[in-house]
Amino acid sequence: MASVGQELLAVPLPEMVMKLGLGIAEAQRALDENSVDTASLLAETTVPLVMAVTQTIAADGTVSFTSSDPIDVSLLQIGLMPTFYQFSEATIEVTMDIKTTSSRETNIKVSAAAKVGFACFSASVNTEVSHNRKFGKEVHGTSRLMTKMVPVPPPPRIAPELTVVDNRPAKETPDNT
Repeated sequence: MASVGQELLAVPLPEMVMKLGLGIAEAQRALDENSVDTASLLAETTVPLVMAVTQTIAADGTVSFTSSDPIDVSLLQIGLMPTFYQFSEATIEVTMDIKTTSSRETNIKVSAAAKVGFACFSASVNTEVSHNRKFGKEVHGTSRLMTKMVPVPPPPRIAPELTVVDNRPAKETPDNT
């Protein structure tokens, strides 16, 4: 009969760990592909955006506004970023209840008969032995696989770099010499 330790060793734990790892890798790849697709969509989708508004207050107190012409910018350029996720934890929990029962039963039945007569003696002995051995085993097991997924910041190079080129002539300052 297998011992409790042997029963626990029979659980395919390495296979469960391997399948959990491969499942997480496949899910991570799908999540990353989704984030990349979202980044592409955000980069391709443009909206008109007014980059500058000037508020002018005149000497008489009137206020006027002028703005630059709108330019098309991507949703990625205005700061919308895709969400990236990663698995931060994975847990395998295996619970097993094993109940083993064993019983042994032995029955001995003896019957004897004797006859005594003149110069004659006879005896008979009848013996009946039976053995009965029973084994019972109940095994109950459960397993639970848990993962924890958390959002992470997008890769730092996904945000566009902003370079400002100012071609306006420099303001002249009076010469103090």
